[in-house]
Amino acid sequence: MFSKIAAALVLILPTIARAQYSLVKEYAGTTFFDDWTFYGNFDNLTNGDAIFVTASQAASEKLAFVNSAGNAIIKVDNTTQVPFNDKRNTVRIASTDRFAVGSLWIADMLHLPFGCSVWPAFWSQAPDWPTGGEIDTFEGVNMVQNSQFALHTEPGCTVTNAVQTSTLVNSTDCSFQSNNNEGCQVTNPDPSSYGANFAAAGGGVFVTEFAEKGISIWFFSRKNIPSSIQGNGSTVDTTTLGTPVVNYPSTSCSIDKFFEPQNLIFDITLCGVSAAAGNPTTFAQTCSGICYNDYVIGPPSNYDNAYFEVQSVRVFGTSSAVDIKPTNGASTWAASLRHVIAGSVMAAVAYMLPAIL
Repeated sequence: MFSKIAAALVLILPTIARAQYSLVKEYAGTTFFDDWTFYGNFDNLTNGDAIFVTASQAASEKLAFVNSAGNAIIKVDNTTQVPFNDKRNTVRIASTDRFAVGSLWIADMLHLPFGCSVWPAFWSQAPDWPTGGEIDTFEGVNMVQNSQFALHTEPGCTVTNAVQTSTLVNSTDCSFQSNNNEGCQVTNPDPSSYGANFAAAGGGVFVTEFAEKGISIWFFSRKNIPSSIQGNGSTVDTTTLGTPVVNYPSTSCSIDKFFEPQNLIFDITLCGVSAAAGNPTTFAQTCSGICYNDYVIGPPSNYDNAYFEVQSVRVFGTSSAVDIKPTNGASTWAASLRHVIAGSVMAAVAYMLPAIL
């Protein structure tokens, strides 16, 4: 009898694993900024020469708004002459909702911030970083042409047996304690994934799959976006997307262990520490002068290209549980999701049991 039940589970579980991602949240149009929190403090996270303004400042200074085309603009102040020893106003926002394992998000962007001293990112993290992990879908610095991906976790998460198109792997240790918190970083091989080339190509789409089997990220320049994710479809099937640009399989990094529900984040900081835009070696690769002196407190026009233009961010989930809000913490959310999946299995077994017996 038990062998028959096991055989039935083999048939049922792949069906559950292949459950289609369905739309659960959309940030777009005039309501884009409704469900984000503005940081409202100087950059005390990466020591950037930036002040992340409040929502009211962002509105009054036109640093976060929806333009006439219906796209969200998130930008650095490019009109103020900043005095010495001060910082330049910019924006960091985090989604009020968190999204757990079993989620997928698609960011469709027309323009990414770039320029000397500019360090932008679209990423996610759990509230108690490094506990709960961080997923960097997009990160760029200064005037480089290629963006980067990375994970940052507590010690113990590494990358093995990745199935991906990129061979430009910078590090396979995701621990925040290794390599100056570089994370398991991979360079996007597409030269239109950042900077002026990204804008000239009409932008593109970043797709992040946050699944138990691993974390995968795709990048598609505008002309290469698959038809399956064009428009406003309500479902996504990742088998239509091809091999991801970067893949972090669960082989040597249990996703359930190292990652908790994630807040989505957009931010643009300036200069910064470690291997970021302000590091003298990194800065000198594409820029001249001194990061702070020649740019942050230099001509405001240095930041004319330092803005995101976002058409939409759309979040999908493998079950209705992905829409549950984490009111009692990440563990409650994850438990709810596991309960739904386990319940689906047991319900299916109960349904098939009479026939099996």
